[in-house]
Amino acid sequence: MPKGTLESLLSGEGTILPHVQPMYRLRDNRLMAQEYLTRHLDAAGMAHPVGPILQDPALALRDRLTLDLRFLEATFKVLAQRGTGGILHFVNLEPVSLEAPGFWNCLPRWIADLPFPTEYVVMEFTESQGVHDLEALQSYAKQLRNLGLRVAVDDLGAGVASLTHMARLAPDFIKADRSLVEQVHRRPYQAALLNALSHFAQHMRIGFIAEGIETLEELEAVMDADVPWGQGYILGQPWPTRPKPIRPIEASES
Repeated sequence: MPKGTLESLLSGEGTILPHVQPMYRLRDNRLMAQEYLTRHLDAAGMAHPVGPILQDPALALRDRLTLDLRFLEATFKVLAQRGTGGILHFVNLEPVSLEAPGFWNCLPRWIADLPFPTEYVVMEFTESQGVHDLEALQSYAKQLRNLGLRVAVDDLGAGVASLTHMARLAPDFIKADRSLVEQVHRRPYQAALLNALSHFAQHMRIGFIAEGIETLEELEAVMDADVPWGQGYILGQPWPTRPKPIRPIEASES
């Protein structure tokens, strides 16, 4: 990533353009939710995922927090300008931001601007970076729920500890990682695991989504495993929302 790109995003001059990717109920192909995926535009107007920026180990913690607040601000500005359409809105959240006062200072304002009930917003975070203290994660999840938000655990199956995180956080939704979906039609152990997780989710009355479905064979195998919801390129690629001016987050907020 060019150094100028990071400096532009940190200064608030870079253009942030959230994209949305659909999630469908597989038995009747009904649109149930959209996940908001943050993209930034380069000088040529091309969109790029922000994940590689946030996951760069050389990125300073302060800069990571500033960027994630900017990305969240962009997403909530989009949400403030649209109705629910009867669907849920999944918003990605870096776990480390849960420890930042700036996040909790901004969140009430973002929620107040929503034109629909807060329960339609699902805060989606993973165990990949940042907070690993399960008690702290439980406390943060409770605070999010107290504000009316729902909670999702992403990338289930990407790490051994993810099952512990899922059990302790008691999320409203769990998302099976792409590693469990890839080539599932050729891997009976993966199919059996997806099926077991689906029945667990049904028993606990929580939503279960298989993400990263890219081929017809994978889609058919996921459906055969009784997974209720799906997300992936074969169901719908991310598409851009309309760009809006983004108010830079002040350093004091991060």
